[in-house]
Amino acid sequence: MKKKILIIAGGFSKEREISLKTAKGVFNAIKNKYISKICEPNGELIKKLKSFKPDVVFNALHGRYGEDGYIQSILELENIKYTHSGVLSSSIAMDKELSKKIFKKEKIITPKYFKYKFNNSEKRSFLINKIKKKIGFPVVIKPFNEGSSVEVYICNEKNILKKLNKLSPYKEIMIEKYIPGREIQVAIMGKRKLGAIELVPKRKFYDYQAKYNIKSKTKHIIPVKIEKKKMNEVLSIALKAHKVIGCKGVTRSDFKYYNNKFYLLEINTQPGMTSLSLVPEIAQYNNISFLNLIEWIIKDASTKR
Repeated sequence: MKKKILIIAGGFSKEREISLKTAKGVFNAIKNKYISKICEPNGELIKKLKSFKPDVVFNALHGRYGEDGYIQSILELENIKYTHSGVLSSSIAMDKELSKKIFKKEKIITPKYFKYKFNNSEKRSFLINKIKKKIGFPVVIKPFNEGSSVEVYICNEKNILKKLNKLSPYKEIMIEKYIPGREIQVAIMGKRKLGAIELVPKRKFYDYQAKYNIKSKTKHIIPVKIEKKKMNEVLSIALKAHKVIGCKGVTRSDFKYYNNKFYLLEINTQPGMTSLSLVPEIAQYNNISFLNLIEWIIKDASTKR
C-alpha cells in the first residue's frame, strides 16, 4: 500500500513563493510512488492532518513558522512523523545570534557582529563610530530571524543609514562584519558529508535574487577548485555545526573562504528543493537523483526529532 505524504508549503513568511516551488518539485518527484498532497499551514491544518492521515509530513515551508520550530511543535503534539530538523534545533538555527554563540563556543569561526535595536535612544549617526570601533566597515545588516537572505544588505559608511531605514520594521537587527572571499556551500545528509559547491554571483553577493531568479546568472562551480585538505576541513566544519545545533535530515551551511579560513555564516535546516537549489545539485553530482534525495528525506522522518 502506498504511503501518504502531506507536503506543507506556502505559509506567511517572505519566502512563501520559494516554499511553493519546493513543494511543487517534491510533489512532481514523488506523485507516482506515494499518495501525496500539498497543504497550506492555515487555520484548517489540524483538521486536514486528521482527515488525510499522512504517514509523513514533508516540511517544505521556508522562513518563519516553518523553520523556527513552530510547525515542528504542532506535528510533535499530533505525533506525526515529519522531515528535517526538530523543534529546538530549528529554533536555534533560525536565530542567527543564538546559533553564532554556539558556533563561537564550539570554536567554529563566524564573522563578528553586534545587535542594534531600533528603539535605541542613541542617534544613528553615532552608530557609524560604533561600527568603526567594534568591527569596521563594510558590514552586513540583516534581521535575526529571516532566511534566504531576505532583507540582507551590504553597507559602507556612506549608505548604512539609508539601508537601516529598510529594516526599521524589525525591532532589532544584526550588524555583522562583511567577509569578502569565495562563497562555498556545504550539504550534510544525516551523518554524511554530502559535498560542496562554490557560487560566483553576478550580483554583489548571493542574495535572494541570486538564489532564486534564473536571470541573476549565478555561476555554480562543482567540484570546488580547492585543495583536498581544505575541502575536508570545510566538510568537517559543516558536519560539526550540524551536530552541535542538533540538526536532523538534510542541512546546508553557508561559508565564506577568505585568507585561508572558513567563516560559517549560518546553517539552513530547510534547504530549498527548487530547480536552482544547491542541495539537489550537490546530491546529483554525487550520483543521488532528486527522487532518491527526496525519498531519503522521507524515510529519515520521525517524531521527537
